[in-house]
Amino acid sequence: MGPPGSRPSGLGDTLRAETVPALRSLGARRIQVNVAEPGLGPPFGVDPDPEIDGLEAAVFLWVDTAEGSRVTSALPDPGGSLRWHGYLVTEAEPLRNTTVPARPDGRVPGFAQVVTLIRPEGLSWGEWRRLWQGAHTPVAIGTQSTFRYVQNVVFRALTPGAPQYAAIVEECFPVGAATDLHVFFDAVGDDARLARHMAAMSESCDRFMDGAAPVAWTAEYLFDDPM
Repeated sequence: MGPPGSRPSGLGDTLRAETVPALRSLGARRIQVNVAEPGLGPPFGVDPDPEIDGLEAAVFLWVDTAEGSRVTSALPDPGGSLRWHGYLVTEAEPLRNTTVPARPDGRVPGFAQVVTLIRPEGLSWGEWRRLWQGAHTPVAIGTQSTFRYVQNVVFRALTPGAPQYAAIVEECFPVGAATDLHVFFDAVGDDARLARHMAAMSESCDRFMDGAAPVAWTAEYLFDDPM
């Protein structure tokens, strides 16, 4: 994460070519790399706030145990004002990607929206999770053109000083959703449907989110367990 425009040139290439093999050598199995790329968003035409650090890249990996793991040592030094944070999460995948296969280089067509959630102070953990994972999940899937939806509930931070996120969400969209709200909200050619879907999504989000959440629009690459 870092200020807008802080991503070093070639970070995505370094993560895919060097970091992925290094993570595997330290015991990581399935690995996913997400990198923010120009032209992928935001679909709402909103420029990032220069005062708020944004996500420039994310590495998701599956390990047998996080205790004593050295996988974070394989992450490259981002340099400058960019920095890494690590989290141990429990993963739920209400909508699996069964329709959009990755290319030979691992790139999944379209783009992945990565959202970090903070639990509002006025909601207990149980109520917040019920509103998000219980009530909101069918709304999110039913009002957007997502072909993959992942909910990562944060168990604990793995790095000092990490922001206190409650969850990290991944939503994969077709590439047209990056520039067209009708595509994003699964309402191509139907303004009334677009209005209904946007209103339903906004109302549902307001129940468990306190204002806007940091969002990144990324290219997603998958590296499965070679075993």
